[in-house]
Amino acid sequence: MYPGNHLATAADKAALIRPATGEQVTYAELIANSTRIANHLSALGLGPGDTVAVVSDNDLRVFDVYWAAVRSGMYVTVVNHHLTAPEVNYILADCGAGVLFASANVAAAVAEADAVIAAAERRIAWGEPGIDGFADYAAVLADASDAPLAGQPRGTDMLYSSGTTGRPKGIRPPLPDGQVDEVPDTVSAVFGPFYGFGPDTLYLSPAPVYHAAPLRYCAMVNSLGGTVVMMDRFEPEEALELVERYSITHSQWVPTMFVRMLKLPEQVRSRYDLSSMKVAVHAAAPCPAEVKRKMIQWWGPVIQEYYAATEAAGVTLIGPQDALERPGSVGRAALGVIHICDDEGTDLPAGEVGTVYFERDTPAFTYHNDPEKTRAARHPQHEFWATTGDLGYLDSDGFLYLTDRKAFVIISGGVNIYPQEAENVLVNHPAVADVAVLGLPDEDLGEVARGYVEVTDGVTPSPELAAELIAYATDRLAAYKVPRTIEFLEDLPRTPTGKLVKGELLKRVLTPAR
Repeated sequence: MYPGNHLATAADKAALIRPATGEQVTYAELIANSTRIANHLSALGLGPGDTVAVVSDNDLRVFDVYWAAVRSGMYVTVVNHHLTAPEVNYILADCGAGVLFASANVAAAVAEADAVIAAAERRIAWGEPGIDGFADYAAVLADASDAPLAGQPRGTDMLYSSGTTGRPKGIRPPLPDGQVDEVPDTVSAVFGPFYGFGPDTLYLSPAPVYHAAPLRYCAMVNSLGGTVVMMDRFEPEEALELVERYSITHSQWVPTMFVRMLKLPEQVRSRYDLSSMKVAVHAAAPCPAEVKRKMIQWWGPVIQEYYAATEAAGVTLIGPQDALERPGSVGRAALGVIHICDDEGTDLPAGEVGTVYFERDTPAFTYHNDPEKTRAARHPQHEFWATTGDLGYLDSDGFLYLTDRKAFVIISGGVNIYPQEAENVLVNHPAVADVAVLGLPDEDLGEVARGYVEVTDGVTPSPELAAELIAYATDRLAAYKVPRTIEFLEDLPRTPTGKLVKGELLKRVLTPAR
């Protein structure tokens, strides 16, 4: 459950590969580099419980730093490099970062980091041409001691939610009790055996490494002795080509990636041999049932889904057969017990929509420096029940179906409308590349549903197309669930991990153009 455990049998094996540059890091190099960085952190006076921050694109050196922190009993916070400098500084200050590592490719995001981390030797950058005011990573690595570490208490990550409904929230779990080579991380312990990760795994990671799932899954592959193939960014055809080139066995996706691959021309989709794939996991956002059905038809019964969050409140799992038999479900609980509750916290019967809580036998997560948000995530009567704000219902067999986030529900004339239902239908229209449905103020009904569509390449937005999309949805949904109007936008604000930032979209459409 730790990369160092594989040195005796796999020292020269690739732990990480970056196809865009051809770079590889072997297990021997990963352990040597992380040892030197761990010794440098110690020389800076940092120790167990301190926080190491990283702001980077998908660079393999992220994992030198990750494993240096995790094998030193520290927290590691990997920050979204698309944030502005003030937003990055908010996270650096909030997590109490004692040192910052950054890539020269994202210099703008850390341009004001000295306001939070004043000492230049605690700001370290890799890549050309470096970053002004930052120490050079290669020089730091060369100067650091390579002496074996005396003790290696297991650290963990401290990550921030994507902030789709507000400012990012930090999740600071308690540190594990034990040495890094003795105590497994939760992801390896839960998902490793279930999905068959191990030394023979060749794992394709197409998403940004600052997001919880790619970071944790790549670390799991390293822990279990497999090889990570990390894309710089997702491109549909390139992803298929990499599956064939590296004989990928495992991969992880978000539904928008599925949609983009499915909309490739048939001759492109059929060009690549995907037969090596044993498990293709998807998560992060709800997947329309029709999209999943098409993916299973294309890739075979390898499509697996889990529902979880950065907060690790609980986990559900669903395999391909159950997904086909129960379209729209995200599965049954694999970690925690699911409760569906009304606004007063009362358990609801099967089939009724309410807030999704997970009951655990350990204290629920806390949001760092935010007791109010922590309280809002707790059940009113049960301290160990927690929610991340999703709404859903259980069927009679305990399968969970998500309807939407609580913050996104539209109340129109006293009727609840869940935008996800219309979004899941409209995204299957061949003219639609992406879609969002929002509730906008209305004097008569309080709110009305309006759709916002990004069209596929070669399609021209028009009033006729808007009418066609409304008719398409009306044929498949109750009339009250269908957006009253459709507007076309050049792009919709999604995080690189596939989450729609509805707060940003609402701000955009309600702010008059200047």
